[in-house]
Amino acid sequence: MLPPLDELHDLITANLAAFDRRQVPPAKGVRRAAVTVCVLEDAERNPYTVLIRRAPHGRNPGQWALPGGRLDDGEEPVEAALRELAEEVDVRGVRVAGLLDDFVTDSGFVITPVVAFGGRQEPVGDAWEVASVHAVPLERFVAPGVPRWRDGLLQMPLGPGIVIHAPTGAILWQFAEVALRGRELRVFDVTQPHWTRS
Repeated sequence: MLPPLDELHDLITANLAAFDRRQVPPAKGVRRAAVTVCVLEDAERNPYTVLIRRAPHGRNPGQWALPGGRLDDGEEPVEAALRELAEEVDVRGVRVAGLLDDFVTDSGFVITPVVAFGGRQEPVGDAWEVASVHAVPLERFVAPGVPRWRDGLLQMPLGPGIVIHAPTGAILWQFAEVALRGRELRVFDVTQPHWTRS
C-alpha cells in the first residue's frame, strides 16, 4: 500500500536522494539515451506512470517502453529525457525527483532513467512514434507477483496484456524497489530477451 500522493512525492524524492546512483562515464563511441519514469495523477489524484507501445516502424517496433530516446549532440541526459517526454506523449513542465542507475543494453546503448512528477496532465502519444499510451497505477508496481521470472527472464506484469521485460522492465523494477520501497537494488545484470536487442 502506497501513501497519499503528497507523501508519496516526498517519499520518492527522499529515496532517490539517498540512493548512490551508478553512472556510466561519458566515453567516445558510447551511444547514450534517456527515459522518463513520469509520475502523473488522474482526476481522483491517484498516481500512475506512463508507458508507451512503440509504433510499428523505427527502433524497437511494437515494444513496451518508457518515453525516451537518444541524446542529441551536446545534450545532457535529463534534458534529453524531458525533451523526449514532451515529444512522445506531450507531457511538459515536470519536476525531476532524481535518477536511477544507468543501464547498459545489449544493443550498445547507455540508458539514463529520470524520475519526474508531472501533476495532472493527459498524455497524448505522438502519431509517428507511439502506437498507444498506457497509464499504469503505481500500486501495480508493489502488487503481489511483481516482478516475476519466466525461463530466467525478468517480467513486470503491470496490467492486462502489459508484461515488460528488460531493459525497460529492469528500470521499472529498480524504480519500484528504490523509489517506492526505499530498498537497494542493482539491475545491471538482468538478462534481456533477444527481441529487445535491435
